[in-house]
Amino acid sequence: MKAMLYRASGGPEVLEYTDVDDPVPGDGDVVVAVAATALNRLDVLQRNGWYHMPGFAYPHIAGMDIAGVVSEVGAAVSEWRPGDRVVVDPSMAGVADNSKLAGMGDLYGELGILGATLDGGYATRCLAPASHCYRVPDHVSLEQAATFPTVWLTAGHALFATGGLSAGETVMIHAAGSGVSVAGIQLAKHVGATVLATAGTDAKCEQASAIGADQVLNNRTGDVTAWAMEATGGRGVDMVFDHVGTALFTQSLFSLAIGGRLVNCGNASGDTAAIGSLGHLFHNGLRIMGSDPYRPDEMGPLWDTFCAGVGSGEFSAVIDSEFPLAEAAAAQQKMLDSDFFGKILLKP
Repeated sequence: MKAMLYRASGGPEVLEYTDVDDPVPGDGDVVVAVAATALNRLDVLQRNGWYHMPGFAYPHIAGMDIAGVVSEVGAAVSEWRPGDRVVVDPSMAGVADNSKLAGMGDLYGELGILGATLDGGYATRCLAPASHCYRVPDHVSLEQAATFPTVWLTAGHALFATGGLSAGETVMIHAAGSGVSVAGIQLAKHVGATVLATAGTDAKCEQASAIGADQVLNNRTGDVTAWAMEATGGRGVDMVFDHVGTALFTQSLFSLAIGGRLVNCGNASGDTAAIGSLGHLFHNGLRIMGSDPYRPDEMGPLWDTFCAGVGSGEFSAVIDSEFPLAEAAAAQQKMLDSDFFGKILLKP
């Protein structure tokens, strides 16, 4: 089969479009003929060598978000047949023992993740546990399905399982053009929250409004804290959903209401952050919360919610652009340049 892989860290030149062996399923596995895989920032971070997930090894085939058609099934698989349309949960937590990918489910250690520590979707075929495949209904395209796993699960876990966001609250969401924030904006609106969204360009702010954000701000030109206070009548927001890190961390803390919480699930702008004032932190009872990995049982219910929302028009699977697999370098550069809104897809 064809795959885009790399054998050492570096720039786009390390990516090789080459032939590799086809995956062979274990008894509890399936092979998925990849129709589309969505890019994530981790794809670029690991390729450049800026960060590696525990358990990462060379050579590596990236691509965590995989949708396609079952092409082969293992001997013990009865729930899937060749031709079935599926989307894959990339986390290997909760994998059955009869899968070749079992034994890598340590959420706080070397968690196996398709496309992050294991071969992923930058290929024409991908191995996956049968238990981690979910049926794609007819009204959802495989391209739409590929936008779902990493960002919708990350956003859903952070907003609700970690942060406890509920109806009537106000949440501020940064980097509105990123896939995880596109999901976060829509999920927050789904439960009845008010959404303040910030982005780095006016165009991205307009697009954030189009998918449901109640108020928007260009965080390159505006004062995030002053805007948040004005938008809430001086009260502050109940939650900040942050995966930017360094660049907006202090402003985010000063944007919180008394007893508010900052939920962090990423470090796109850097791995260090300044609180600004410990006095402000403890006097106002603020909470800084790290959002840990989502659990296997979160995929099914959220996937059903997503599919229903796509069908009703409540949710939009926002696709910025599509690239052939052989042009993965150009797709990754687009992501690195932050020249996108929603998800960038690769199609074999």
